[in-house]
Amino acid sequence: MFRKILVANRGEIALRVLSACKELDIRTVAVYSEADRHALHVRFADEAICIGPPRSADSYLNIPQVISAAEIANVDAIHPGYGFLSENANFAEVCEASHITFIGPSPALIRMMGEKDRARVEMAAAGLPIIPGSEGAVPDEDAAKRVAAEIGLPLMIKAVEGGGGRGMRMVRTKRELIPAFQTARTEALQAFGSASVYMEKLIERPRHIEFQVLGDKHGSVIHLGERECSLQRRHQKVLEESPSTALDPATRERIGKQVVEALRKVGYSNAGTVEFLRDASGNLYFIEMNARIQVEHPVTEMVTQVDLVKAQIRIAAGQRLEDAVGPFTFRGHAIECRINAEDPETFVPSPGRITAFRVPGGPGIRVDTAVYADAVVPPYYDSLVAKLVAHGRDRAEAIARMHGALDGFVVEGIKTTIPLHKRILAEPDFIAGKFDTHFLDHLTGAKEK
Repeated sequence: MFRKILVANRGEIALRVLSACKELDIRTVAVYSEADRHALHVRFADEAICIGPPRSADSYLNIPQVISAAEIANVDAIHPGYGFLSENANFAEVCEASHITFIGPSPALIRMMGEKDRARVEMAAAGLPIIPGSEGAVPDEDAAKRVAAEIGLPLMIKAVEGGGGRGMRMVRTKRELIPAFQTARTEALQAFGSASVYMEKLIERPRHIEFQVLGDKHGSVIHLGERECSLQRRHQKVLEESPSTALDPATRERIGKQVVEALRKVGYSNAGTVEFLRDASGNLYFIEMNARIQVEHPVTEMVTQVDLVKAQIRIAAGQRLEDAVGPFTFRGHAIECRINAEDPETFVPSPGRITAFRVPGGPGIRVDTAVYADAVVPPYYDSLVAKLVAHGRDRAEAIARMHGALDGFVVEGIKTTIPLHKRILAEPDFIAGKFDTHFLDHLTGAKEK
């Protein structure tokens, strides 16, 4: 097992990793920007090192600074959390070159899954169903016209190295194709440093469903069920749950086996999430894989009682899956609400000082957060304040517990999305499990992009 781990992240995920390390009796090192000098992850780590100014590019995304901190602290592993450097293959390679274990997949696998067009090809070859689309990146406007003619309209244009909805455009008519292609390329270049885009058939009113996987360094892979992630606003997840109301046991077993076999074929190791779109006929199509721990991992932990972060660490240390995970069963239903520092009506960010903060409790309630009364939510990073999770014997009990937890959650001084979550849980279609990825657009009056 590792002696000392550096946590290359901030906020609630940094605290989550620190907690897992302490349970494993591993010393910890936090890194922080000047804006996070008084953050809880700095306070709770055994050691803490400032790595730069508030801007992410100068601190949490600054690979030389992170590696220097790791070398100064003499760590033997780095956990990247999610976001920031978690899916940066170059960072994973620098860790290897510095003789520091990167707690995640290999650089080659991160690079494969990060190139969305390549991931489609690799997963199709490994046996997963994929949405009809371009074979690789679409190089120019003439090629875009040819692909559109082959797969038909409507279609989606997506950044090869994309995520979070950036570099993504919907095309419903021939007139929209070239402007959307140009805009997607420009956005992709600005957001990811690459203008490469690919194209695929648009699945109308889909469900977004993802399977949680773990693989070890000895060739074993398992899945820990699926999560329903269709509640999104502008391609950003707002609420997740497990299991999905859209999958029957036979489909769950069939797709789960396909996912496990596909990842065995490519030699996948550590935590990852295989994401699908489900069409109105019930067919699931692979869209991408996130080669890291996900924001929404707590819902899987609640229904399986598997500590995914501890499993990541044990796998990276060379343990086999049976030792890293142990036996588990699926139990009940879990829902996660992302509480963001945003206006619940306009979704404008609401950074600032929290003047009062009280988290709910009770059976089946979990709160992952890094804020506290008098803490400042800085404007430099994502707006996540807390992840509120409710677990119940069934979905109805999980919803009922979430209602009570939201009512008891107090955050003053800033605006949050708690009122939005109350609206969602009160909607008859949500209660009935009848929704898709456009549910929130209609609920909030937002227009599709």
